[in-house]
Formats: sequence, C-alpha cells, structure tokens
Amino acid sequence: MGISVTEAAANHVRAQLDSRGSGLGIRVGVRTSGCSGMAYVLEFVDQIAPEDEVYEGHGVKVFIDPKSLSYLDGTELDFEREGLNEGLKFNNPNVTGECGCGESFTV
Repeated sequence: MGISVTEAAANHVRAQLDSRGSGLGIRVGVRTSGCSGMAYVLEFVDQIAPEDEVYEGHGVKVFIDPKSLSYLDGTELDFEREGLNEGLKFNNPNVTGECGCGESFTV
C-alpha cells in the first residue's frame, strides 16, 4: 500500500522544495518520542538512501525507510489550514491512540 499524497499536500511540498531551491522530495518517518510513544519526522531529501521505499503522488516523491513503513503503511499525507495554523497532516489508519497535544501517537 505505502503512502499517498493529496493534491493539497503535493502543492505545499512542491512550494517548499521550490523555495529551498533543491531537493528530490521529502522523507517521512517515525521516531520514539512523546507521551504516546511515536512521532512523525519530516525532512527534505537531497540523496536517495539504498533502502528507501519511494512513493509518488501528484508529482511529489515521498521517501520512507523500511522500518518506518510498517507504522505508516496506508497513510494519506494531506495539507490543512485551520485559522492561522497550517501544516501537513497524517491520516494514518494504523494509529490506535494519540496524546492530548497531538504530537505523538500509538500504533
């Protein structure tokens, strides 16, 4: 299954890559953090790692390491604006719980 990217998320990522001036796409991963156990990690990708899984949506490449893929499989990456706040949102079907502040999750 992998990860999918909405058109809104792709437009946001593309704009960030354009303003940065370089990059092949973004890397999405998870790390141990927060009160619920795991947190999402995003970074620009300038070089593909040999173990990377690559997914593409609306012209934007998303790179995921195999370890993180088991937590992210089936996730939709979206972009949301709520009032003055905006950012990427993870619609992850694997999440069984989230902390109150929304910074970490449990699978």
